Formats: sequence, C-alpha cells, structure tokens
Amino acid sequence: MKFLNRIDQLIEEAKDVLKSKYVKDAGFSTASYVDDFKYEQWKIKVKNLLELVSGKESIYLNNFYEIDKLKYMTGDTYPKFNKQYALLNAFKDDYINGYLTSVKNMIEADVFDSELEQATELLKNKYKLASAVIAGVVLETSIRSLCINNNLPIGKLDKMNSDLAKAGIYNKLQQKRITALADIRNSAAHGKIEEFTDDDVKLMIRDVENFLSSYLIW
Repeated sequence: MKFLNRIDQLIEEAKDVLKSKYVKDAGFSTASYVDDFKYEQWKIKVKNLLELVSGKESIYLNNFYEIDKLKYMTGDTYPKFNKQYALLNAFKDDYINGYLTSVKNMIEADVFDSELEQATELLKNKYKLASAVIAGVVLETSIRSLCINNNLPIGKLDKMNSDLAKAGIYNKLQQKRITALADIRNSAAHGKIEEFTDDDVKLMIRDVENFLSSYLIW
C-alpha cells in the first residue's frame, strides 16, 4: 500500500536523522541536537503524510505540531525529534491495525446521510427520477472515495467497481450489485423513467446505505 510504504520510508529517514545526533556543552549542562537540515526536511514530509492520511484535525497532526512548539532552555532539537519519531511509529501501528478515523471520512458520512435522506423524501413524494439520480451520485462518490482510500486509480464507475473487486476490497456478489445499481443510475441520468420502478429506487437507497456502512464509514 502506498501510504504504508511512505510511512516506512519516513521511519528509515528518521533513523538517518538519528545518526546525526550530537551533544554540545551548554555551560551548566549538555544539550542534544540533530542535523537541522535533515530534521526540517523530515518534519515537512511527516506533516504532509499525517494530513493526507488522518486529516487536518487529527490527534496525530495536532500532537506533532504541539511537540514542535516545545521550548528547551538549551535549545535542544533531539528531544523534539525523538518525540515526533515515537509519534510516527505509533501512527504506523494504528494505521496497520485499522484504528485511524479520517476527518474526511466522517464529513463524507454526514454528507452521504443527508443526500440519501433527501433521496428518500423525493421518492416518498413520487419523484423517483430525481431520487435515483441523487442515490446514484452518492454511489459513485463513495466508490471513488473507496478507490482513493485503497490507492486505486479513479475512472469510470464500472472500471472502479471492477478494480475494487479485483483488489479484494469486496467480493464478486457485491460487484454485481454495484453494477445493477449503476444501471438504475444510468437510466435515471438519461431520463428513462420506464426502465425502473419506485421499488427499484427504494432498494437502491437501502443498498447504497448498506454499502456505505460496510465499506466506507468506519
């Protein structure tokens, strides 16, 4: 996985920064430092990774910044680096074990819920075409997000659906159901209202909700 590989790369770079550690006499005590250039480069890369994977409001990114603000009387840089290195290792452990909840995913979940509620209300008021279009948009957006989360290319819905199944994100049965839902979406998008019923749209909304719960919202 791309992000896991990047985490490992930055852990290896941290080891290189660690090798640059040196101690200076600070008069009344000693102070520990690491190479400023290597350290600054490493920090920028780690900040970018933390934001990409866990979001701007994540506890990891906020803690990383808080450590960066620490002030030591002797101006030591090694203690700060060491804390941030430990944070990166903790981040890797949570990433591998699936304990990260992206703020982006939580926001998407709220938006999807709202859109599907709107689709349900439209269907109740006999606007099945508009309802199917909205449910279809949620479906395609969620498939796209799932591809991004699993480092798969973005493309047409049928291709993304196929790629996700091939990658083992979900099984062939789920792939076939997504294809069926996409057919309803396509018919609605082209105004072919005779090709699907109210019940088809009702089941579509239910299946999209189940898909979100099973594969995207965590």
